Amino acid sequence: MSRTTLRNVGIIALVALAVATIPGGSDTAELVLAILGLGFLTAIAFLVYRLYMEHKFTLWSMSDRHRAQLYAGVTVAFMTLTATDRLLGNGFGTVVWLALLAGSVLAVYNAWVESRRYSI
Repeated sequence: MSRTTLRNVGIIALVALAVATIPGGSDTAELVLAILGLGFLTAIAFLVYRLYMEHKFTLWSMSDRHRAQLYAGVTVAFMTLTATDRLLGNGFGTVVWLALLAGSVLAVYNAWVESRRYSI
């Protein structure tokens, strides 16, 4: 192992030791993780906004039915991923989780295929 790798591992070990032993360390770690999670969600929201702005013409040139199918598929996928912890708690929930994700992927794929088809 190189010296840089050993130094980095030592830094991570010291931070982990501080979080485990200093009073309030776990609360601070939860705060940092919450801030990182909000930053990640902000980055995803910005990506969705940019994708919408770049493909606005394609979205509005789709038929109402296929646009609704696209939005419904994305919404179902988002809600399914949000409820992952609850759905994967038992066997039936796992089947429902897989079915919802598969259905939303198929809906988005069908809307994408229809958006690429040229028809008048």
